[in-house]
Amino acid sequence: MANRLSEIVTRTGDDGSTGLGDNTRVPKNSLRVQAMGDVDELNSHIGLLLCEDLPAPVRELLTDVQHQLFNLGGELSIPGYELLKPTALLQLDQALAGHNAQLPRLQEFILPAGRRAAAQAHVCRTVARRAERAVVALGLAEAIQDAPRQYLNRLSDLLFVLARVLNRVDGGDDVYWKSERLARQAAD
Repeated sequence: MANRLSEIVTRTGDDGSTGLGDNTRVPKNSLRVQAMGDVDELNSHIGLLLCEDLPAPVRELLTDVQHQLFNLGGELSIPGYELLKPTALLQLDQALAGHNAQLPRLQEFILPAGRRAAAQAHVCRTVARRAERAVVALGLAEAIQDAPRQYLNRLSDLLFVLARVLNRVDGGDDVYWKSERLARQAAD
């Protein structure tokens, strides 16, 4: 790996192709490369979220998520290979249950807003959903493991919950959607 990373500009992609981890070359617009790119973008957005002032348990969780996303991207880059372990999904399930238990039940839709950290968590959530869609599309065209799709699905749920958690730091709250229908019902 050190030799691969020592030379960043190789010009081998100038023809519109890129190399996978198994040394095959594919077009840069292939479903596999799209999925890898969306996972990479998600990881970058989580890195931006980690620049915010976060509670220590959330920071630790997101740091581990970054490592798992790197594993997921590696798995996508090597057709037929498995890097994402079942424990990664279990960690998300446990974090979801723990954080969600602290939150009040939702009575209305919420907007992707509030504190800056919460808003960035919502950006991460939407990118996770896009990455999930890309992995689903890839899985319909080629054989892939179930874990990448499951991990992204669960991660997007967790990011929604974490946005709600982050909005409550220092006594804040979610930003609720003002439904015209509900407003009319309340007025009646």
